Amino acid sequence: MKTLVIAEKPDMGRTIAAVIEPKAKNNRSYLEGEHYIITWAIGHLLGLAEPDAYDTKYKRWNIADLPIIPDQFKIVPNPKTKDQLKIIGELSKRASAIVNACDAGREGQYIFALIQQQLKLRQPVKRLWISDLTAASIQKGFDGLKDASEFDNLTHAARARSEADWLIGMNASRAFTTRHNALLSVGRVQTPVLALIYDREIEIEAFQSQTFYEVAAWFRQEGVEYRGLRQGDKLTDPEAAEAIAASVKGKTGRITKYEAKQTKEYPYRLYDLTLLQREANAKFGYGAKKTLDIAQALYEKHKVISYPRTNSNYVTEQNIEGMHKTLNLLKNGTYSDLAQGAKPELVHKNNKGVCNPSRVEDHHAILPTLKRPGTLSKDEQNIYDLIVRRFLSHFYPPAEYKQHTVLTEVEQHQFKTSVKELLSLGWKVVLSSSDQEQGGTGKKKTKKNNNEEEEAEEWTDKSFSVQPELPVQCTKSEFKEKATQPPKSYTEGTLLKAMESAGKQIENEELRDAMKDSGLGTPATRAATIERLKNVGYITMQGKKMQLTLKGRTAIELIRRAGVDLLTSPEMTGQWERRLYQISKGEAGQDKFMENVKKFTMSIIDKVKVQAPAPADAFGEDTRGGRGKGKGARSKGSGAKSSTTAAAGSSASTSRASSGASGNGRSATGTVAAKSKTTVSASSPSGARELLASCPAPGCTGQIIEGKKGYGCTRFKEGCGFVIWKEYIGKKITSTMLKALIDKGSTQVLAFKRKDGSTVKARIVLQDMLTGKLTAEKVET
Repeated sequence: MKTLVIAEKPDMGRTIAAVIEPKAKNNRSYLEGEHYIITWAIGHLLGLAEPDAYDTKYKRWNIADLPIIPDQFKIVPNPKTKDQLKIIGELSKRASAIVNACDAGREGQYIFALIQQQLKLRQPVKRLWISDLTAASIQKGFDGLKDASEFDNLTHAARARSEADWLIGMNASRAFTTRHNALLSVGRVQTPVLALIYDREIEIEAFQSQTFYEVAAWFRQEGVEYRGLRQGDKLTDPEAAEAIAASVKGKTGRITKYEAKQTKEYPYRLYDLTLLQREANAKFGYGAKKTLDIAQALYEKHKVISYPRTNSNYVTEQNIEGMHKTLNLLKNGTYSDLAQGAKPELVHKNNKGVCNPSRVEDHHAILPTLKRPGTLSKDEQNIYDLIVRRFLSHFYPPAEYKQHTVLTEVEQHQFKTSVKELLSLGWKVVLSSSDQEQGGTGKKKTKKNNNEEEEAEEWTDKSFSVQPELPVQCTKSEFKEKATQPPKSYTEGTLLKAMESAGKQIENEELRDAMKDSGLGTPATRAATIERLKNVGYITMQGKKMQLTLKGRTAIELIRRAGVDLLTSPEMTGQWERRLYQISKGEAGQDKFMENVKKFTMSIIDKVKVQAPAPADAFGEDTRGGRGKGKGARSKGSGAKSSTTAAAGSSASTSRASSGASGNGRSATGTVAAKSKTTVSASSPSGARELLASCPAPGCTGQIIEGKKGYGCTRFKEGCGFVIWKEYIGKKITSTMLKALIDKGSTQVLAFKRKDGSTVKARIVLQDMLTGKLTAEKVET
């Protein structure tokens, strides 16, 4: 009899077949050769059953029926792929042995385990464990197949993750939904991620901007000109700032301190999935899911990168030789110039910036493979380019700089100058031209951080030198109005970073240390978590920025008021991921973990049962459309199933196994902010708002209320598009200015700063009563 090979997806199966059975006959759903039959799953063919599979009473959502804790979890085929599952079952009857060739990770292990369980496969199983799909890796993997028993603990961890997520998601979602009569999705990963977004938005709303004044002066000494910023107490009086600027201009000063030291900047870490997603979001605006999908295609379809769902930024000693071979491959083609200039001797087993086996778990960092790319789409090329350039950077020496710090005194005022003089570009030659410009490798550039403090100017086109013993001349000075800036709303990139480092903010030192290698979710599931928050109507996107909806805001507030704060904290999910890792290594037991999860599930139900129901308008009108009347009411038609499924997804990874949960969830729940011009922020649990003015739009009877980003009409659902944004050409529109715009058509005369530092007087005018469009009218003085 033959050996049955089960890959995770069709492309993987066909790639494997081309290596081990190149003459195999193609039978559409499988390939068959002399020794092997190669077939595949299509992702998750099976998933955990819905509650009504245990008792039909669970079709009706009722808080009195909670908690739902099965003695044994049932699995059910995905209706869309049940034919493929049947084919695997039929093929298994002709096989004497099986090779699990699903993705080499926790989820791949789980996909195979469910197939094995459902089809009652009794044949001996070997495990193919490889990090890329090149022919050489596949052949080497089959030459050294591992016994499946070596991965039993990983299977236990995968099963525990799925079943624990089911318990929390199904029970908590049903509890909060039935108690508050609105479809609320709760899960041990998605809920603390939503809480991160909530807390950031609250921080932004509570932020009080403070105005201050910065004084800058330019100094010249024997042909060298440099800029310094005044040091000392923050200036809040514009007249005092103007007086200082005037007092130093044209005067002679002296250098009171001068330091110069050489520094080195080493290449950035090799990519893991999360870091790749973050950089792709910052550079190309790609969402986390899009980057994952592109990376998966580069791995699965094109075979030009290694396994992307990794959490490691390092390689092992065994990868060094392969990296050198890949470098040689890159010497011909698009990257030939960069590869030719690389130094192979810099990548070796003692280079801890690259080779650190202790930091590699299941998979090493993402690397280009020994396969030349064929035709890639623009998006695929962008991601491949990031990976190749990061790979090549480690074959170059560090960039070298000389850091200069100068303190200059004029008229008893101290000015500080920081200059970063480029000595050697080093590895930064591999950066794309746009990255080099952003990094200051083309000209002098000044950067600012979030606190508006000046960082070092980069001097790249000439050397910097001053002589402390000689006087300096102040040739120019100026003062500028500045304002402290609020924290920034999350983007997908910055949220991924927050998810990855969530445990680092925990105050308990022992727990923080225990969570140092954990975060919210895993690299493979974080993208799906973000997508789920969108699909259930908790967040919307405004460009790159994430915006919390009224529904998302209220959900977090209700969960915290119920006394189950742990559901919103990274502590719980961090502890889970750590314990699951221990289970995967045989250091902790699955049964004890599940026992604790069941206890926590029951405590959630007990606390939600005694919580006061939310007011009728707490979520916005649309969120109640799919629930029917009364607690536990069944939705009509197919809505009952979709509502159940949508609320049940307890984490990003659960949504991977569910059948269309995310899509159904969005249609059932709706979202306030998605339909409005401006997201209304909740100042109270009921969502009540101060009415600021009557809407000036012709024929509109609505009122103007304040949102997070602007002032909009209460009749936005009826089609009124009037909105005035809170910022206009650098000025914050206050509620007083808003009323003046509506009542009088314009604000009072305001002072605006031009780019050259000069001031112009103008009024802000309401140009269009229908849309709220503003314009500025200059006032002659």
